[in-house]
Amino acid sequence: MSASFVAICAVNTAYAQQAPKDSPDDASAAGSRSQEGQLAEIIVTAQRKEESLQTAPVAVAVVGGEDLVKAGITAPGRLQELVPALAIEPTSSGNLIFIRGVGNFALTANSDPSTAFNYDEVYVGRPTSSNGVFYDLQRVEVLKGPQGTLYGRNATAGAINVIPVQPQLGEWAGYLVASYGNYNAVVAEGAINVPLGANGALRVSGNLSQRDGYLKDGSSDDDTKGIRVQLKAELTPTLTIRTSFDYSHVNGRGEGVTYLNRFVFNPATSSFVVTPSGLALDEGVRSPAAQAFRQTIAFTAIGARANPLTVQSGLNNRYYGASVNLAWETGLGTLTVIPAWRYAEIDSIAGAAFVARSREKDDQQSLELRFASRRLSIFDLTAGAYYYNEAIRGRGVIALESANNYTTSRYDTLSKAIYGRLTAHLSDALRVTGGLRYTHDRKKTDSSSIALTVRCPVIVAGAPSCPTAPLLTYTQELEAQPRIPIAGGALPLGGGAVLTRTDTINKLTIRRGELTYRGAVEFDLGPRSLLFASVETGYRSGGFNIAQGRAPYAPEYITAYTLGSKNRLFDNRVQLNLEGFVWKYRDQQLSYIGLDSTLRPANVTDNIGRSTIKGIEGELKVLAMRNTLLSANVQYLDAKYDSFNYQTPVAAGRPNTSCPVSVNATNNTLYDVNCSGFPAFNAPKWTVNLAAQQTFELGDYQVQLSADTQHRSSRYIYFQYQPSQFVNGEWRSNAQVSFGPRDERWSVAAFVRNIEDNRTLVFAPQHPSLPTVTAQVTAPRTYGARFGVTF
Repeated sequence: MSASFVAICAVNTAYAQQAPKDSPDDASAAGSRSQEGQLAEIIVTAQRKEESLQTAPVAVAVVGGEDLVKAGITAPGRLQELVPALAIEPTSSGNLIFIRGVGNFALTANSDPSTAFNYDEVYVGRPTSSNGVFYDLQRVEVLKGPQGTLYGRNATAGAINVIPVQPQLGEWAGYLVASYGNYNAVVAEGAINVPLGANGALRVSGNLSQRDGYLKDGSSDDDTKGIRVQLKAELTPTLTIRTSFDYSHVNGRGEGVTYLNRFVFNPATSSFVVTPSGLALDEGVRSPAAQAFRQTIAFTAIGARANPLTVQSGLNNRYYGASVNLAWETGLGTLTVIPAWRYAEIDSIAGAAFVARSREKDDQQSLELRFASRRLSIFDLTAGAYYYNEAIRGRGVIALESANNYTTSRYDTLSKAIYGRLTAHLSDALRVTGGLRYTHDRKKTDSSSIALTVRCPVIVAGAPSCPTAPLLTYTQELEAQPRIPIAGGALPLGGGAVLTRTDTINKLTIRRGELTYRGAVEFDLGPRSLLFASVETGYRSGGFNIAQGRAPYAPEYITAYTLGSKNRLFDNRVQLNLEGFVWKYRDQQLSYIGLDSTLRPANVTDNIGRSTIKGIEGELKVLAMRNTLLSANVQYLDAKYDSFNYQTPVAAGRPNTSCPVSVNATNNTLYDVNCSGFPAFNAPKWTVNLAAQQTFELGDYQVQLSADTQHRSSRYIYFQYQPSQFVNGEWRSNAQVSFGPRDERWSVAAFVRNIEDNRTLVFAPQHPSLPTVTAQVTAPRTYGARFGVTF
């Protein structure tokens, strides 16, 4: 256990329930209500209606806007520090989100996320677009488990709902929070609320987050700016309309990685010889030391050593969004209409050990109609219809030196759904719920690619040996390459190697309908005690593999069984929530960057098999004294693959994995890899969050001390299960002291995060063709000061 836990026994942090007026966690804005000497009541909309967190029969975690500010969270990547069920791997291309081991390793246009990311009640289809909105927030809700009826497709793991503060009708108000820390970190956010008569308001919010890179080559930096404009009007006592526009720009070098090792297969011993890089975890891949190590690594399929990386990573991504939220209260219930538009312009070069440039334009339109009824006899109903249209146009280059792949892609998705959920109040204490959703997806692609591959026909000691072969350099366009074979042809390169060209055109359409359901029963054990049980299904849609030798992949499915209890005890001073769960996962999709049958780099998605995920989670909050708040959240997770099988081309070399490998019995050009029985990745058995907060009143002023810590036990973080992809358990702790008036009009604070200075691996992929493993690591110890004011 970490040394800093000793301090936590005396002080606290994490779930502050009171905040300055008009701050992101304002009681009226954030959906919380509190009384002196009692825990606050948190209002959520996880079930598409407003209700208390404690009466919602779903597994959901809530993080308030002030908690995000205190933790310095300006993007989804660090949200896992406050939610034990989450594991998020931020990359230059977006966020890889796992909930209890369910997620994937790719952010490409031909695959979909397993967690539905919803911003202001609008589903955001591309994980690349999940950054740039974490400011001026009421709260973030994390729904754990499939949300097949109310949220639909691509929510097999769950959903993350990011909910901004809405304009406050008829009020002048605002706030500003700014901080400065090491690594020249400047973070600021603020908002101003302007009344437009008694029944209208304009709210303008913005943020800025900038810092130097955490790695020696300047990568893992931040340069994010955003603005949000909302206009809300109560046109009549029963009709309210809110329009919203947001824009964000993400710049800088993006997330970086560091070499962990290089390896070579020894046929004599039928094993791999692994040589550690000897580099610090904060080295990066473009520092002089990293470049020197890179030049010691030889490509498996060629035998030539890699050249230094000469292209700098970088981001220039712009995101736009607009929506209208119309709510009409009728005698029967509330009708909500949400038309929305999201648009992204992506231009990124990933901070990987190869050059991967993506230039992409994502355009999505959606429309949701939702009706939430009043109580009708013993029934209440939530029903709706959903329309989603997405068009992706992209051009990309993956340059590995051993092969370059130039792609032009067009992906179109049209999804339509209808859904309904009916609750019967059989008595004052007993309720039964059933829900159905039917979704029909149509996916189309019109994509092409041209791959140049360096091949070595010279075999020495059973391995390709062209050590002097010239390698390919990065060019933005194919036409800039000095040698270009004709389609299907080859050219001599020198050093015994040849350069081949493979052209591929894909014009495919997939149509499929799916039915998902929910059944639940809930019983009030007492005025503040709820017991519930549920079963719910979800699916993630299938799609295309734009790779030679890869067929389209099928949808994946999950069924979740949940038993939960939510309780407020001792005059609302203690909260105890418990949840037990069993998830059955089949036709699971695994997305990653690999090599296809022609040895060209490609984004691959396989249906790998089945897994069983089970565990328990408990949350405890104790208002020990009027100014003393303690909290604990513990999750035990047992996630194992019942069946996990995939294939790799023999020509790419024997895969370096801890799983059994054999040549396919009917196709000797393929290896079969069987990882059945291995634990799910990003699924630690134990996750423990502990926190405490103590407020000292000094006349009209107050001092608040807070601290928190999180422990995650050992886990694998990538699907090859190499020893270098195994992470030992660790503690990570934070502390803060703040001072200000008791009316909380202003405050100053000093903070330190990651007191232990643990640099933990979060993402460790194997290079597609170079025998090396690289890793992305968590942030180092950071510290700074923050000032906030409300008006």
